[in-house]
Amino acid sequence: MTISQQAGGARAPALAPPADIPAQRWWRVIPPILMVCIVSYMDRVNIAFAMPGGMSDALGIGAGMAGLAGGIFFAGYLFLQVPGGRLAVHGSGRRFIAWSMLAWAVLSVLTGLVRNPTELLILRFALGVAEGGMLPVVLTMVGNWFPDHERGRANALVILFVPIAGMITAPLSGLVIAALDWRWLFIIEGLISALCLGLWWLLACDRPQEAGWISAAERNYVLARLHAEQQRTTTPASMPASAPACEAPTRAVLARLLADTVIWRLIGLNFLYQMGIYGYTLWLPTILKNLTHGGMGQVGLLAMVPYVGTMAGILLVSAWSDRSGRRRAFVMWPLLAFAACLAGSVWFHANTWLAYALLVGCGVCLQAAAGVFWTLPPRLLAADEAGVARGLINALGNLGGFCGPYAMGLLIQHVDAGAGVYLLAGALVLAATLAATLPERCR
Repeated sequence: MTISQQAGGARAPALAPPADIPAQRWWRVIPPILMVCIVSYMDRVNIAFAMPGGMSDALGIGAGMAGLAGGIFFAGYLFLQVPGGRLAVHGSGRRFIAWSMLAWAVLSVLTGLVRNPTELLILRFALGVAEGGMLPVVLTMVGNWFPDHERGRANALVILFVPIAGMITAPLSGLVIAALDWRWLFIIEGLISALCLGLWWLLACDRPQEAGWISAAERNYVLARLHAEQQRTTTPASMPASAPACEAPTRAVLARLLADTVIWRLIGLNFLYQMGIYGYTLWLPTILKNLTHGGMGQVGLLAMVPYVGTMAGILLVSAWSDRSGRRRAFVMWPLLAFAACLAGSVWFHANTWLAYALLVGCGVCLQAAAGVFWTLPPRLLAADEAGVARGLINALGNLGGFCGPYAMGLLIQHVDAGAGVYLLAGALVLAATLAATLPERCR
């Protein structure tokens, strides 16, 4: 039975936990996950500030190569997505993330020592490999702690790493480059990752069964709700009745997922969404520098404001979605608003502050759909398959993070910046169209 055939099932009512059950997991589970996501994002996007801050000139990099250097991260990013999601279900996501943090801290420091574009491309690809399993792992960890009616808000709190990291990275990068140079930007942010590794190891925990701090009432509540969700999820008929979903070989799970059209729609949606997200994120400092003709300190401060909007967008959209129980609409409409703001920023580029306001609007919509989007795989699949599906959707979808910045760099080099921004807007409209075709269970 495919996901499409399962999609007509009724959704259970979203019941809130009884008032007398503690909710320690909200402040014990989310903060360490949020921290590790923040430092990974800082190491991922600092190149966006390094390029206009002197790296392009020092290494002789044009716009096309700059886009390739920004995007090649996502070619490496796909390798550990599925293994990471699978490991988080059956092993220890905490241990996986710890090794990943060590690797990306070292690679970030080495990036500050590069001498030519080839070394830069190699290190950016390797950084993508090191960070590749992070998102499916942390989303699976969130799924271990929060039932479906809380998962939209929990995912949204984790995805706050994007605006928080942006608010930290933008002014920090501008100030470091202005005071020192672009090389120190990579070295300092790599050292920050190394320091956060110790905190992660002390604070993170994979599952309620393994946490010593959680009360029996809260543990039993979470496990009972998660068990009830699994009972409502139909096991695909292709799986032998004697083999539980958690024992299915990864290759068999992948084969079932790759044969389903709904999974491909989710992959395509995520691919187009990531084109918009990372095309915007990795070129925003350059766009602002060209728009305002300011120094890197000013660009860093201006680049921080859209991420304040991102935080508001994530929290509002996820709360509305959880309250209404609607998922599909709260993926589709933020994507369309993101596209409209991108196109408007080009259309009104002659008015500097109106164009900047529309770029801030892009920030509001940047990750507004993401928390809701990642509630969809657990609605459609059993826990084991949902973990693999997260990795698969994120692996193939995040190739959009390669295509968006690279295509935009080529268009900037050979046409103009406006053409690149219109390309991103078109990708987001297509993503919204795919969201509208998702099955009824995603509503």
